[in-house]
Amino acid sequence: MEAIDVEYYQPRSLQEAIEIFYQLSQEQKQPMYYAGGTEIITFRRLNLVSPGAIIDIKGIPECKVFEVNDNFLFTGAGVSLTFIADNNHFPLLSKTSRGVADHTARNKITIGGNICGQIFYREAVLPFLLTDSYIVTAGYEGVKSLPIHQVFNQSLSLNEGQFLVQLMTEKSYLELPHLTIKKRQQWETGYPLITFAAIKKDDEMRIAFSGLCPFPFRSLEVERELNNKSVPFDERINNSIKYLPSPILSDVEGSKEYRLFVYKNTLMDILIELEGK
Repeated sequence: MEAIDVEYYQPRSLQEAIEIFYQLSQEQKQPMYYAGGTEIITFRRLNLVSPGAIIDIKGIPECKVFEVNDNFLFTGAGVSLTFIADNNHFPLLSKTSRGVADHTARNKITIGGNICGQIFYREAVLPFLLTDSYIVTAGYEGVKSLPIHQVFNQSLSLNEGQFLVQLMTEKSYLELPHLTIKKRQQWETGYPLITFAAIKKDDEMRIAFSGLCPFPFRSLEVERELNNKSVPFDERINNSIKYLPSPILSDVEGSKEYRLFVYKNTLMDILIELEGK
């Protein structure tokens, strides 16, 4: 960390990290867990966060794993997006990770840092939402594994002292037909307009979005309309708009009207691509 007035800790186990957090909290030092650090550094420069202590979890073995066994892919929270992109265990996740920021930033940004970040895009979570993955956390109540849809609703819900350890994805999902499309208004780098991620499972399309609303999401109601094969593609897309979980975002990256235009046209491409597979 660049600031000399911030205490820095490097625990080597989950239990040690939790104990350090508890002790620092008792001392009113406002500790924060640190996986990649790019966001903490940026926000501290802007005086948006002011931790008195940083607990770096990247050295904890469970947070460094990125491997597949007979049943699951385990993705540690401390694994960088570059490492995920280069070690292609989960092609959809690799492609989505490759679209985050630029290569230099991806070397430092971790999967946990992206998913738990305050910047609302958090697009690295999309493949995990589509594959009904599990979230593994550690905290005062021990280590827990829960379905992602129980703990991620617009953002990851964590209790005081709790942190993301890893994500578990069933192996059967890893090679399904998939697409990921990132749309920007003008530039090839910088913040996206909308990121789309989709898979096809059991002849049904699943799709998740980042940048369309002010949080990443997957909607079963939207998917139901998009999978309604009794009506044409354009009607499916128009019907799906009614079930978006919040108003479409309008900001400096793009107006609501422009995002809606991109939503409709990109979904048409995705439907054409995946329906035939």
